[in-house]
Amino acid sequence: MHLGLVIYGSLDTVSGGYLYDRQLVNFLRTAGHEVEIISIPWRNYPRHLSDNFSRDFLEALAAKPFDLLLQDELNHPSLFWLNTQLKKRVSYPIVAIVHHLRSSEFHPGGVKWAYRMIEKRYLNTVDGFIYNSKTTRDAVESVIGQRTPHLVAFPAGNRFDPVRCALQSLRHSNLKKLNIVFVGNLIPRKGLHTLLQAAAHLPFQAWQVDVVGDLNVDPFYALDMMKFVEDKHLEEHIHFWGRLDDEALAHRLTMNDVLVVPSQYEGFGIVYLEAMGFGLAAIGTTGGAAGEIIENGRTGFLIRPGDIVALARHLTELHKNRPLLSQMSAAAMERFANHPTWEDSCAQIERFLRKLVY
Repeated sequence: MHLGLVIYGSLDTVSGGYLYDRQLVNFLRTAGHEVEIISIPWRNYPRHLSDNFSRDFLEALAAKPFDLLLQDELNHPSLFWLNTQLKKRVSYPIVAIVHHLRSSEFHPGGVKWAYRMIEKRYLNTVDGFIYNSKTTRDAVESVIGQRTPHLVAFPAGNRFDPVRCALQSLRHSNLKKLNIVFVGNLIPRKGLHTLLQAAAHLPFQAWQVDVVGDLNVDPFYALDMMKFVEDKHLEEHIHFWGRLDDEALAHRLTMNDVLVVPSQYEGFGIVYLEAMGFGLAAIGTTGGAAGEIIENGRTGFLIRPGDIVALARHLTELHKNRPLLSQMSAAAMERFANHPTWEDSCAQIERFLRKLVY
Protein backbone atom coordinates (compact mmCIF):
# COMPACT_ATOMS: atom_id res chain seq x y z
CA MET A 1 0.00 0.00 0.00
CA HIS A 2 1.03 3.59 -0.63
CA LEU A 3 -0.08 5.56 2.42
CA GLY A 4 0.13 9.16 3.54
CA LEU A 5 0.11 10.44 7.11
CA VAL A 6 -0.71 14.06 7.96
CA ILE A 7 0.87 15.33 11.19
CA TYR A 8 1.97 18.60 12.74
CA GLY A 9 5.72 19.08 12.91
CA SER A 10 8.08 16.14 13.30
CA LEU A 11 7.19 12.49 13.78
CA ASP A 12 9.89 12.45 16.48
CA THR A 13 7.93 14.86 18.70
CA VAL A 14 7.86 13.57 22.30
CA SER A 15 4.31 12.64 23.31
CA GLY A 16 2.22 9.51 23.56
CA GLY A 17 0.31 10.36 20.39
CA TYR A 18 3.45 10.81 18.32
CA LEU A 19 4.92 7.62 19.78
CA TYR A 20 1.79 5.80 18.57
CA ASP A 21 2.10 7.30 15.09
CA ARG A 22 5.82 6.56 14.98
CA GLN A 23 5.40 2.92 15.99
CA LEU A 24 2.71 2.48 13.33
CA VAL A 25 4.79 4.08 10.58
CA ASN A 26 7.82 1.95 11.45
CA PHE A 27 5.71 -1.22 11.45
CA LEU A 28 4.07 -0.43 8.11
CA ARG A 29 7.38 0.40 6.45
CA THR A 30 8.98 -2.76 7.79
CA ALA A 31 6.01 -4.70 6.38
CA GLY A 32 6.83 -3.32 2.92
CA HIS A 33 4.34 -0.47 2.65
CA GLU A 34 5.30 3.02 1.50
CA VAL A 35 4.37 5.67 4.06
CA GLU A 36 4.81 9.33 3.17
CA ILE A 37 4.74 11.92 5.96
CA ILE A 38 2.93 15.17 5.18
CA SER A 39 4.07 17.65 7.83
CA ILE A 40 2.14 20.83 8.60
CA PRO A 41 4.21 23.46 10.47
CA TRP A 42 3.28 24.02 14.12
CA ARG A 43 1.44 27.30 14.67
CA ASN A 44 -1.37 28.46 16.92
CA TYR A 45 -4.95 27.22 16.55
CA PRO A 46 -6.32 30.21 14.58
CA ARG A 47 -3.46 30.06 12.07
CA HIS A 48 -4.02 26.32 11.65
CA LEU A 49 -7.59 27.11 10.63
CA SER A 50 -6.20 29.09 7.69
CA ASP A 51 -4.64 25.91 6.25
CA ASN A 52 -8.10 24.94 5.05
CA PHE A 53 -7.91 27.70 2.46
CA SER A 54 -4.44 26.88 1.14
CA ARG A 55 -4.76 26.05 -2.54
CA ASP A 56 -1.19 24.74 -2.61
CA PHE A 57 -1.87 22.34 0.26
CA LEU A 58 -5.05 21.05 -1.37
CA GLU A 59 -3.35 20.57 -4.73
CA ALA A 60 -0.40 18.76 -3.14
CA LEU A 61 -2.68 16.25 -1.38
CA ALA A 62 -4.89 15.77 -4.44
CA ALA A 63 -1.85 15.00 -6.60
CA LYS A 64 -0.61 12.16 -4.39
CA PRO A 65 -1.34 8.65 -5.70
CA PHE A 66 -2.20 7.31 -2.26
CA ASP A 67 -4.16 4.15 -1.64
CA LEU A 68 -5.26 5.66 1.69
CA LEU A 69 -4.60 8.86 3.64
CA LEU A 70 -4.12 8.75 7.41
CA GLN A 71 -4.62 11.92 9.41
CA ASP A 72 -3.72 12.43 13.06
CA GLU A 73 -6.87 13.98 14.53
CA LEU A 74 -4.64 16.52 16.29
CA ASN A 75 -4.54 18.20 12.86
CA HIS A 76 -8.31 18.71 12.72
CA PRO A 77 -8.18 22.55 12.68
CA SER A 78 -6.15 22.41 9.46
CA LEU A 79 -8.42 19.87 7.75
CA PHE A 80 -12.04 20.32 8.83
CA TRP A 81 -13.04 22.14 5.62
CA LEU A 82 -10.14 21.18 3.35
CA ASN A 83 -11.18 17.51 3.56
CA THR A 84 -14.54 18.29 1.99
CA GLN A 85 -12.74 19.81 -1.00
CA LEU A 86 -10.18 17.02 -1.15
CA LYS A 87 -12.81 14.28 -1.26
CA LYS A 88 -14.21 15.83 -4.44
CA ARG A 89 -10.84 15.29 -6.09
CA VAL A 90 -9.59 11.90 -4.86
CA SER A 91 -10.86 8.35 -4.61
CA TYR A 92 -8.70 7.16 -1.70
CA PRO A 93 -10.30 6.82 1.77
CA ILE A 94 -9.32 9.13 4.61
CA VAL A 95 -8.84 7.60 8.07
CA ALA A 96 -8.40 9.59 11.29
CA ILE A 97 -6.10 8.37 14.06
CA VAL A 98 -7.79 9.72 17.19
CA HIS A 99 -5.72 9.90 20.38
CA HIS A 100 -8.13 12.18 22.21
CA LEU A 101 -10.41 15.06 21.33
CA ARG A 102 -9.32 18.59 22.09
CA SER A 103 -12.89 19.25 23.21
CA SER A 104 -12.50 16.52 25.85
CA GLU A 105 -9.94 18.67 27.67
CA PHE A 106 -10.82 21.40 30.13
CA HIS A 107 -11.52 24.75 28.45
CA PRO A 108 -13.77 27.72 29.28
CA GLY A 109 -17.34 27.04 28.10
CA GLY A 110 -17.36 29.12 24.91
CA VAL A 111 -13.94 27.92 23.81
CA LYS A 112 -14.83 24.29 24.47
CA TRP A 113 -18.01 24.67 22.41
CA ALA A 114 -16.04 26.14 19.49
CA TYR A 115 -13.50 23.32 19.60
CA ARG A 116 -16.32 20.78 19.67
CA MET A 117 -18.03 22.29 16.62
CA ILE A 118 -14.81 22.35 14.60
CA GLU A 119 -13.93 18.80 15.63
CA LYS A 120 -17.44 17.63 14.79
CA ARG A 121 -17.11 19.12 11.32
CA TYR A 122 -13.76 17.40 10.87
CA LEU A 123 -14.89 14.01 12.18
CA ASN A 124 -17.75 14.01 9.69
CA THR A 125 -15.32 14.37 6.78
CA VAL A 126 -13.38 11.12 7.27
CA ASP A 127 -14.17 7.59 6.12
CA GLY A 128 -12.89 5.59 9.08
CA PHE A 129 -11.37 5.82 12.55
CA ILE A 130 -8.49 4.29 14.48
CA TYR A 131 -8.98 4.85 18.21
CA ASN A 132 -6.37 4.38 20.93
CA SER A 133 -8.95 3.47 23.59
CA LYS A 134 -12.59 2.70 24.17
CA THR A 135 -12.83 6.00 26.01
CA THR A 136 -11.69 7.89 22.93
CA ARG A 137 -14.14 5.96 20.76
CA ASP A 138 -16.98 6.82 23.13
CA ALA A 139 -15.96 10.50 23.14
CA VAL A 140 -16.08 10.66 19.33
CA GLU A 141 -19.40 8.82 19.20
CA SER A 142 -20.84 11.30 21.69
CA VAL A 143 -20.10 14.01 19.12
CA ILE A 144 -21.08 12.36 15.81
CA GLY A 145 -22.86 9.14 16.79
CA GLN A 146 -21.70 5.60 16.06
CA ARG A 147 -19.58 5.42 12.94
CA THR A 148 -18.03 2.58 11.00
CA PRO A 149 -15.59 1.44 9.92
CA HIS A 150 -13.54 1.89 13.06
CA LEU A 151 -10.95 0.05 15.10
CA VAL A 152 -9.78 0.32 18.71
CA ALA A 153 -6.06 -0.49 18.70
CA PHE A 154 -4.48 0.04 22.10
CA PRO A 155 -1.02 1.58 22.50
CA ALA A 156 1.55 -0.70 24.08
CA GLY A 157 4.16 -0.41 26.78
CA ASN A 158 6.96 -2.58 25.36
CA ARG A 159 9.10 0.27 24.05
CA PHE A 160 11.53 -0.65 26.83
CA ASP A 161 12.90 -3.97 28.01
CA PRO A 162 12.30 -3.64 31.77
CA VAL A 163 14.54 -5.57 34.13
CA ARG A 164 12.36 -7.91 36.12
CA CYS A 165 13.94 -9.59 39.11
CA ALA A 166 13.19 -10.43 42.72
CA LEU A 167 14.84 -7.20 43.85
CA GLN A 168 12.07 -5.26 42.08
CA SER A 169 9.64 -6.37 44.77
CA LEU A 170 12.07 -6.68 47.65
CA ARG A 171 13.02 -3.01 47.36
CA HIS A 172 9.59 -2.09 48.74
CA SER A 173 10.07 -4.01 51.98
CA ASN A 174 12.19 -1.47 53.88
CA LEU A 175 10.96 1.75 55.44
CA LYS A 176 12.84 4.16 53.18
CA LYS A 177 11.30 7.14 51.43
CA LEU A 178 8.59 6.57 48.87
CA ASN A 179 10.21 7.26 45.50
CA ILE A 180 7.70 8.97 43.20
CA VAL A 181 8.18 9.73 39.51
CA PHE A 182 6.17 12.00 37.21
CA VAL A 183 6.65 11.52 33.46
CA GLY A 184 5.05 13.89 30.97
CA ASN A 185 5.45 17.23 29.27
CA LEU A 186 5.21 20.03 31.81
CA ILE A 187 1.82 21.40 30.78
CA PRO A 188 -1.21 22.08 33.00
CA ARG A 189 -3.21 19.15 31.57
CA LYS A 190 -0.71 16.62 32.94
CA GLY A 191 -1.36 17.75 36.51
CA LEU A 192 2.14 18.12 37.96
CA HIS A 193 0.80 20.92 40.18
CA THR A 194 -1.59 18.43 41.79
CA LEU A 195 1.26 16.07 42.60
CA LEU A 196 3.53 18.79 44.00
CA GLN A 197 0.78 20.23 46.19
CA ALA A 198 -0.09 16.77 47.49
CA ALA A 199 3.56 15.95 48.21
CA ALA A 200 4.02 19.23 50.07
CA HIS A 201 1.42 18.02 52.59
CA LEU A 202 3.50 14.94 53.48
CA PRO A 203 6.28 14.69 56.06
CA PHE A 204 9.61 15.51 54.38
CA GLN A 205 11.17 12.23 55.44
CA ALA A 206 8.46 10.23 53.67
CA TRP A 207 9.04 10.95 49.98
CA GLN A 208 11.00 12.31 47.05
CA VAL A 209 9.85 13.12 43.51
CA ASP A 210 11.59 12.83 40.14
CA VAL A 211 9.99 15.06 37.50
CA VAL A 212 10.75 13.90 33.96
CA GLY A 213 9.44 15.92 31.04
CA ASP A 214 10.11 18.67 28.55
CA LEU A 215 10.39 22.06 30.26
CA ASN A 216 9.96 24.02 27.03
CA VAL A 217 6.47 23.01 25.84
CA ASP A 218 4.93 25.50 28.27
CA PRO A 219 7.89 27.33 29.84
CA PHE A 220 5.71 29.62 31.97
CA TYR A 221 4.02 26.63 33.61
CA ALA A 222 7.40 24.93 34.11
CA LEU A 223 8.74 28.06 35.79
CA ASP A 224 5.67 28.20 38.03
CA MET A 225 6.31 24.61 39.13
CA MET A 226 9.97 25.29 39.90
CA LYS A 227 9.05 28.46 41.79
CA PHE A 228 6.53 26.47 43.87
CA VAL A 229 9.30 24.06 44.81
CA GLU A 230 11.60 26.95 45.74
CA ASP A 231 8.95 28.78 47.75
CA LYS A 232 8.13 25.61 49.71
CA HIS A 233 11.85 24.84 50.24
CA LEU A 234 11.48 21.44 48.61
CA GLU A 235 14.61 21.51 46.44
CA GLU A 236 16.12 18.51 48.27
CA HIS A 237 12.99 16.44 47.66
CA ILE A 238 11.92 17.33 44.10
CA HIS A 239 14.28 16.97 41.15
CA PHE A 240 13.56 18.28 37.64
CA TRP A 241 15.33 16.10 35.07
CA GLY A 242 13.91 17.64 31.91
CA ARG A 243 13.43 15.53 28.81
CA LEU A 244 15.31 12.21 28.94
CA ASP A 245 16.19 9.73 26.22
CA ASP A 246 14.83 6.20 26.48
CA GLU A 247 17.87 4.78 28.28
CA ALA A 248 17.90 7.53 30.90
CA LEU A 249 14.12 7.34 31.35
CA ALA A 250 14.32 3.58 31.85
CA HIS A 251 16.95 4.15 34.54
CA ARG A 252 14.70 6.68 36.30
CA LEU A 253 11.82 4.22 36.28
CA THR A 254 13.96 1.51 37.87
CA MET A 255 14.83 3.95 40.69
CA ASN A 256 11.24 4.67 41.70
CA ASP A 257 8.31 2.97 43.41
CA VAL A 258 5.23 4.68 42.02
CA LEU A 259 4.34 6.70 38.93
CA VAL A 260 2.00 9.64 39.50
CA VAL A 261 0.58 11.49 36.48
CA PRO A 262 -2.67 13.09 37.73
CA SER A 263 -3.82 14.42 34.35
CA GLN A 264 -6.97 16.40 33.83
CA TYR A 265 -7.62 14.12 30.85
CA GLU A 266 -5.84 11.24 29.09
CA GLY A 267 -6.91 9.66 25.83
CA PHE A 268 -5.02 6.53 26.94
CA GLY A 269 -1.87 7.13 28.99
CA ILE A 270 0.96 4.99 27.59
CA VAL A 271 3.27 6.04 30.41
CA TYR A 272 1.13 4.22 33.01
CA LEU A 273 1.57 0.98 31.10
CA GLU A 274 5.28 1.52 30.50
CA ALA A 275 5.85 2.19 34.20
CA MET A 276 3.95 -0.98 35.12
CA GLY A 277 6.49 -2.93 33.08
CA PHE A 278 9.08 -1.79 35.62
CA GLY A 279 6.88 -2.83 38.53
CA LEU A 280 5.67 0.63 39.46
CA ALA A 281 2.23 1.15 40.90
CA ALA A 282 0.48 3.91 38.96
CA ILE A 283 -1.75 6.77 40.07
CA GLY A 284 -3.88 8.53 37.47
CA THR A 285 -7.28 10.16 37.40
CA THR A 286 -10.83 9.40 36.34
CA GLY A 287 -10.45 12.04 33.60
CA GLY A 288 -10.26 9.99 30.42
CA ALA A 289 -8.93 6.50 29.81
CA ALA A 290 -6.49 5.88 32.67
CA GLY A 291 -9.10 3.55 34.14
CA GLU A 292 -8.63 1.25 31.14
CA ILE A 293 -5.07 0.64 32.39
CA ILE A 294 -5.07 1.22 36.14
CA GLU A 295 -7.22 -1.10 38.24
CA ASN A 296 -8.05 1.01 41.27
CA GLY A 297 -6.74 -0.58 44.46
CA ARG A 298 -4.88 -3.36 42.61
CA THR A 299 -2.31 -1.89 40.19
CA GLY A 300 -2.56 1.63 41.57
CA PHE A 301 -5.16 4.26 42.32
CA LEU A 302 -7.54 6.53 40.43
CA ILE A 303 -8.42 9.92 41.84
CA ARG A 304 -10.63 12.72 40.58
CA PRO A 305 -8.69 15.35 38.60
CA GLY A 306 -7.24 17.91 40.99
CA ASP A 307 -8.03 15.93 44.16
CA ILE A 308 -4.97 16.83 46.21
CA VAL A 309 -6.33 15.34 49.45
CA ALA A 310 -7.01 11.92 47.93
CA LEU A 311 -3.60 11.85 46.25
CA ALA A 312 -1.81 12.72 49.50
CA ARG A 313 -3.80 9.99 51.28
CA HIS A 314 -2.82 7.32 48.74
CA LEU A 315 0.85 8.32 48.78
CA THR A 316 0.86 8.15 52.57
CA GLU A 317 -0.73 4.71 52.44
CA LEU A 318 1.88 3.41 49.98
CA HIS A 319 4.70 4.81 52.10
CA LYS A 320 3.43 3.20 55.29
CA ASN A 321 2.12 -0.06 53.84
CA ARG A 322 5.07 -1.64 52.01
CA PRO A 323 3.35 -5.03 51.61
CA LEU A 324 0.57 -3.27 49.69
CA LEU A 325 3.15 -1.53 47.51
CA SER A 326 4.79 -4.88 46.77
CA GLN A 327 1.43 -6.43 45.89
CA MET A 328 0.67 -3.54 43.53
CA SER A 329 4.11 -3.89 41.97
CA ALA A 330 3.49 -7.56 41.16
CA ALA A 331 -0.02 -6.83 39.87
CA ALA A 332 1.33 -4.00 37.71
CA MET A 333 3.88 -6.28 36.05
CA GLU A 334 1.15 -8.85 35.45
CA ARG A 335 -1.05 -6.17 33.87
CA PHE A 336 1.82 -5.13 31.61
CA ALA A 337 2.58 -8.71 30.57
CA ASN A 338 -1.04 -9.36 29.55
CA HIS A 339 -1.36 -6.22 27.40
CA PRO A 340 -0.96 -6.35 23.59
CA THR A 341 2.47 -5.39 22.24
CA TRP A 342 3.11 -2.68 19.69
CA GLU A 343 3.51 -5.42 17.10
CA ASP A 344 0.09 -6.85 17.99
CA SER A 345 -1.68 -3.49 17.75
CA CYS A 346 0.08 -2.33 14.59
CA ALA A 347 -0.66 -5.64 12.85
CA GLN A 348 -4.31 -5.17 13.77
CA ILE A 349 -4.24 -1.70 12.21
CA GLU A 350 -2.56 -2.99 9.05
CA ARG A 351 -5.32 -5.57 8.55
CA PHE A 352 -7.93 -2.86 9.09
CA LEU A 353 -6.31 -0.59 6.48
CA ARG A 354 -6.02 -3.41 3.96
CA LYS A 355 -9.76 -4.05 4.18
CA LEU A 356 -10.45 -0.40 3.42
CA VAL A 357 -8.16 -0.40 0.40
CA TYR A 358 -8.85 -3.77 -1.23
